[in-house]
Amino acid sequence: MDTQVGIVGGGPAGLMLSHLLHLKGIDSVVLESRTRREVEYTIRAGVLEQSTVDLMVDTGVGDRMKREGRAHQGIELRFGGRGHRIAFDELTSGRAVTVYPQHEVLKDLIAQRLTDDGDIRFGVSKVRIHDHTSGTPKITYRDSEGNDQMLTCALVAGCDGSRTSIRDLIPGDVVRNDYFRRYPFAWYGILAEAPPSSEELIYANHPRGFALVSTRTPEVQRHYLQVDTDDSVDDWSDDRIWSELHARVDGEGVEIKDGKIFLKSILQFRSFVCEPMQHGNLFLAGDAAHTTPPTGAKGMNLAIADVYFLSKAMAEYFANRGRGRLDGYTETVLPRVWRTQHFSWWMSSMLHRLPDEAGFGHQRQVAELDMVTRSVAGRTLVAENYVGTPFE
Repeated sequence: MDTQVGIVGGGPAGLMLSHLLHLKGIDSVVLESRTRREVEYTIRAGVLEQSTVDLMVDTGVGDRMKREGRAHQGIELRFGGRGHRIAFDELTSGRAVTVYPQHEVLKDLIAQRLTDDGDIRFGVSKVRIHDHTSGTPKITYRDSEGNDQMLTCALVAGCDGSRTSIRDLIPGDVVRNDYFRRYPFAWYGILAEAPPSSEELIYANHPRGFALVSTRTPEVQRHYLQVDTDDSVDDWSDDRIWSELHARVDGEGVEIKDGKIFLKSILQFRSFVCEPMQHGNLFLAGDAAHTTPPTGAKGMNLAIADVYFLSKAMAEYFANRGRGRLDGYTETVLPRVWRTQHFSWWMSSMLHRLPDEAGFGHQRQVAELDMVTRSVAGRTLVAENYVGTPFE
């Protein structure tokens, strides 16, 4: 064999899986369609759960995150012009989240893999998986210089994101069930050169729509506005964006700080789960198997949880050819996947303006938010889900 594990995709799932396998003495090759620069400099938001932070630190890729990441001990749920803090540290025995962008995580993982002589092949195309139900799956692809190549391995991991075609290898007519939901709203996201408007993230419910106030660095802020699904970036001028943020967020204790907007984007809302997440010697992880709305900041964390368990299953297989954990991979990770789907759906439905529910629907949301923030049990439910449950 050319390698023990062939990994398609050099995002958080693929790179972390390769790193964890290396620590267990297992060889892997990562095939990534983008260039290294594209991977490292495509800007992505990132809120890391406590377990993700702990795993990065424990496995030697967390030093820069500890220096540059911003630990947050809570968030604010804002409605009726007033803020209501959810204190993570008080409600979860000291657990927290860390704001550290996804592309910075990828930089750290790539640097460590290359330091460890890891094999990452950037700029590949035409990736195809063959014989994944056999003991020697093969991956054919075209390398960055245009040459056709073939990689033989024992196990294959599909970690190439939501647009993957790899999951189609799980027979849809007999084996696979796909669960999909599209939400009737989108997020308009900006990056702006401005001082922080708040020390912690603010999730604002307003009759005009949802808003999220977050910070990237002391000089750069990341904000989102709920918009219609057919809105485009060009529909919103800078003045309109700031005016709407002020209208939806300003009030008791908070005033949005304006600045120069240097990046705009539209983010659609979808939920997706593929069951099962495996077939033969092919295993899916991360967005290739499931996607969540960004409201709960769960996408990267769920990908890291997948490969944490998948790496243990693969290690058992290579140690003694035991397939117990491999065959039980889907059963192990799916409960976490669906709990996360529920949390992301719940937060989204509680905070966003819903079509045709402007009157009764909004008042119902306000009552729900009041019930959640007034109750210790309600605040704890939000806090425990937001910081994430331990892997084990």
